[in-house]
Amino acid sequence: MALAEQIEPAEPLVRVEDLTVRFPGGRAGFWGQTELEVHAIERMSFEIFPGETLGLVGESGSGKTTAGRAVLGRTPVKSGHIYFDGRDITNIEGDARRLLSRDMQLIFQDPYASLNPRMRILDLVAEPLIVHGLVRNRDEAVDEVKELLRKVGLPANAFERFPHAFSGGQRQRVVIARALALKPRFIVADEPVSALDVSIRAQVVNLLQDLQQEFGLTYLFIAHDLSVVQHVSDRIAIMYAGKLFEIGSADAIYSNPKHPYTEALLSAVPVPDPVIQRSQKRIVFEGEPPSPIYPPKGCRFAKRCPLATAQCENEEPPLAEKAPGQFAACWNRN
Repeated sequence: MALAEQIEPAEPLVRVEDLTVRFPGGRAGFWGQTELEVHAIERMSFEIFPGETLGLVGESGSGKTTAGRAVLGRTPVKSGHIYFDGRDITNIEGDARRLLSRDMQLIFQDPYASLNPRMRILDLVAEPLIVHGLVRNRDEAVDEVKELLRKVGLPANAFERFPHAFSGGQRQRVVIARALALKPRFIVADEPVSALDVSIRAQVVNLLQDLQQEFGLTYLFIAHDLSVVQHVSDRIAIMYAGKLFEIGSADAIYSNPKHPYTEALLSAVPVPDPVIQRSQKRIVFEGEPPSPIYPPKGCRFAKRCPLATAQCENEEPPLAEKAPGQFAACWNRN
C-alpha cells in the first residue's frame, strides 16, 4: 500500500454546519405587533483544519465578525451546529464554556479598546492565567508573562508599563500575548491589523504566521483587506449580506474566482506597480446590499449582478463545487 493511501485525511478542528444568527430588529405595524429580525447570518457552513488559516472576507455588515463571535460562543445562535475537535459546542455554557476558552481565543480589531488602560501589562497578560487557576497570583505569573512578551517581540520590562505607553503595533502584540497565555489551539483574529499603520501591518502579520508555525495554531482570519488575506490564508471564504458566496484555496480564489462578487472585490485590490494598476479593469456594481431585515428570497446579490436572471431573483443558489475544492453560490457560473 502506498504511503499516501496509509495516511488518513485530517479531521477539521472547527466545523460549522448551517449556522444561522439573527438579532432583534425592533417592531413594525400600526400597533407594533410584528417583531422584526436582522438576518445576520443564514445557513453558513465551513471547515477549518488543524494548522490552517481560513481567511473570511466581506464588506462591512456582511456578517464576518458575527460568524467569528458565534464560533467562540460570544453570540447566540438561532440554528445550526458548531463543532470543535469533533465535539458539538453550539450551546454549551458555564464551566464547560469557560474551560473551552482555553482552546479558543480572540484577537480584537482595536488593541487599545481591548486593553484596560488602568492595568499594567503584567496584570493584563496574567489575568487569564489567574482566572483559569494556572497560577495563584500575579507574582507567580511574572516569568511566564516575560516569556510571552518575548515571543511577541516585546522587551521583558514592558510588563511594568501601561497600555498608553505603547504604539498601536506594540499594543496589538500585547493582545496577542494575552491570547497565547492559555496555549490555545484555535484563534479568531478579527481584523487584527486594520487599526494599525500600513508600515506596521506586515510586522504583525508575520508575527502571527511565525507563532502559527511555532505553536501549531489554527486561525480564522477575518478581514476586508484582500491583499493581507492572500498573504496569510490557506483558503479564503467570501461573505456577502450574511451568506457564504465562495470558498476555496487562496490561489484558486485569486487566479480564477467563480462568483461575480468575488471578481469585483479582487478588482479593487491595489497593485504596487502603477503601470499594472492603470491597466486593470475596476468592476463597480451599482446599488446597495439588501436589507438584512427584509432579505430577498433569491440570490442576495441579484439586484447588483450583471449576470442575474429570473432564476436568480426567485431561487437562492446553493454553494456548489465549481472546480476541485472550490465552491460558489451562483446559478450562472460553472
